[in-house]
Amino acid sequence: MSHLVGPESTHPRDAPGFANRADAGRRLATVLPPLDDPLVLGLPRGGVAVAAAVGRELSAPLDVIVVRKLGLPAQPELAMGALASGGVRVLNREVLARAHVPAEVLEEVTRRESAELAARERLYRGERPLPSLVDRDVVVVDDGLATGATMRAAVAACRELQPRRVLAAVPVAARETADAFRREGIDLVAPLVPEPFVAVGAWYADFSAVTDDEVVHLLM
Repeated sequence: MSHLVGPESTHPRDAPGFANRADAGRRLATVLPPLDDPLVLGLPRGGVAVAAAVGRELSAPLDVIVVRKLGLPAQPELAMGALASGGVRVLNREVLARAHVPAEVLEEVTRRESAELAARERLYRGERPLPSLVDRDVVVVDDGLATGATMRAAVAACRELQPRRVLAAVPVAARETADAFRREGIDLVAPLVPEPFVAVGAWYADFSAVTDDEVVHLLM
């Protein structure tokens, strides 16, 4: 059963938003449920900036979870699966069957995206491996939830690594996506679930791009 927090609002001008990602992370931490031995994982790049503030508030360790979509060669925007930190591959069997994807095509896309994922992990984490998730409460953080595709992949990947619990946590989420997460059994916390949603950046006074260098610095 998902745990969802968030008032409805009619428009960004009529609702309290966030000064920046640090402010959003501090406020997000205040509505998280009690956690046992938590580990905070941020989705790069903006999610790491929010996660850093969450980690500080919880006095919990911070790390990064990198996700790469496995797009259909003919329709790259349509995911036939995803790769994530920890050597996890999650497949969308429905898409694979419907598109009649040959095994060799899937493996070629997987090899290509694995190389990109490894490069991003080296950039952000160096040679340090992903911490163990076994029997921990894992909080996966992004700076907002629009379609939710990346967060879905991250949650699915974390579940493969034997945590006690996986919690998706975002400062702001689209109502439709939050409702879909609830139906899918994804545990979600979002202090702001506005209607209409508009866009993630509409709910931040400062939604400046986060650079790779900033991510590396936050993870040090």
